[in-house]
Amino acid sequence: MNTTDAKRVLETALICSQQPLPVRELRVLFNDELSADTIKALLGDLQNDWAQRGVELVHVASGWRFQSRPQMREYLDRLHPEKPPRYTRAVLETLAIIAYRQPVTRGDMEDIRGVTINALILKQLEDRGWVEVIGHRETVGRPALFATTRQFLDDLGLESLDQLPVLEGPAQQAHLLETLAAGPDAAQPDLAIEGGDEAPTPAQSTPEGAADNAPEAVET
Repeated sequence: MNTTDAKRVLETALICSQQPLPVRELRVLFNDELSADTIKALLGDLQNDWAQRGVELVHVASGWRFQSRPQMREYLDRLHPEKPPRYTRAVLETLAIIAYRQPVTRGDMEDIRGVTINALILKQLEDRGWVEVIGHRETVGRPALFATTRQFLDDLGLESLDQLPVLEGPAQQAHLLETLAAGPDAAQPDLAIEGGDEAPTPAQSTPEGAADNAPEAVET
């Protein structure tokens, strides 16, 4: 098979796939007759072929995929005017802590945020596929350890956690939330911020709403 035909096969598979495809799966297209390095070289050629188009070929955590370019969002939104899911500041702050400090327990998150974290927040992030329990800390009660998932990276258009914006110092929550809320491109879900916060937990002695008004910072 020549290079042109191989690129056509890769292009077709990636366009037709609903999920990112890793190189090991793309090799199956050619009965493993093409090496991983050859596949990667062909993918690089495809990226160049699509460089001037409204759709781009990108590498994310789960593999390779085609997606619309960010500048196309304005036009694509006209086809689908429905609003994306909105997440409270509490949800995004919790997600940020997990992303930057993982693996962390619920207690760790509460220490950093300075408020009690409603269990529904963690469930919402788990249901969305952005965080998961990866183990338990060997201490009293064996609390669950939370970390982000490949889906989280895919939805942000990232290959790895190393590509998350660097926090240069404490009290950078606002910048981080702004970055997360932007969303990677028109094909992926927004992480829009809603003004509210989690509801106070009756069992706690300090109302969360009051605690959330105090300054917060994420340790670096």
